[in-house]
Amino acid sequence: MEAKATLKYVRISPRKARLVARNVKNLPVEEALNVLKFTPKKAARIIYKVMYSALANAEHNYSMDIDRLYVKNVVVNEGPTWKRIRPRAMGRATRILKRTSHITVILDEE
Repeated sequence: MEAKATLKYVRISPRKARLVARNVKNLPVEEALNVLKFTPKKAARIIYKVMYSALANAEHNYSMDIDRLYVKNVVVNEGPTWKRIRPRAMGRATRILKRTSHITVILDEE
């Protein structure tokens, strides 16, 4: 039985979020939350919240033992990109791409 939580349309680049997600894969939940708590990146705080939500889902919806849970997978997919325009020299404009992410955390029992 798996428990999962998803956060969509997060305003962070998927590439940056995957750097943090890779660090907590296959760890026990308690250790993974500790790693995220002390990782100095914006993505760490976001993934921490999603993981905590998945933990609550596991306990409340599936009556899983939270001491035996581990992080089965953390998936960071690309969401829609916001397109913005920045004025440049000589009347030109360049495109600014503001990327978004969809983050899914999957927990499972050992």
